[in-house]
Amino acid sequence: MKKRRIFIGLIAFFVVIQLFRIDKTNPPIEPSLDFVKLENPPENIAVLLKNACYDCHSHSTEYPWYTNVQPFAWMIRSHFRGGRQHLNFAEWGNYDEAKKRHKLEEIAEEVESNVMPMKSYVFMHSEAKMSDAQKKELVDWVKSK
Repeated sequence: MKKRRIFIGLIAFFVVIQLFRIDKTNPPIEPSLDFVKLENPPENIAVLLKNACYDCHSHSTEYPWYTNVQPFAWMIRSHFRGGRQHLNFAEWGNYDEAKKRHKLEEIAEEVESNVMPMKSYVFMHSEAKMSDAQKKELVDWVKSK
C-alpha cells in the first residue's frame, strides 16, 4: 500500500510539473551583428557552425519536441542560456577585438579537445556531429583568423 502511494505521488508530481513550461521565445536577431555575416567563413565552415554551434550559441535556437517535457526542458533551457552567455554568435558584432580573439581561441580549444559540441547535444542532433577532418577544418580556419 505504501509503495502504491509513493508511485501515485510521483506520477502526480510529474504531471504537475508539466504545467511549468519554459519560454521558447528567441531574442530578436540583428543580422548585421552575426558571426557568419561579419567573418564571412567559407560555406563549409558556416554550415558546420550553424549545425553544431548556433542552436546553443546564438538567438537561432530551435526547440525540439523534448523541450515540452519537464524537467528536461529546464535543463536544456539552462544549457541554452549558459551557451549564449559564454559565446553568442548573434552578438559577435558587439564584441571588441580582444574579446573576439579570445572567443576564437576558445572555439579552437573546445573543438580540439572534443568538449564542443557537447556529446549530449550530438546524441539528439546528428547533424551536429563532426568528423575529425571537419573539426580540423574548423579549428584551422578559426586559428587563421
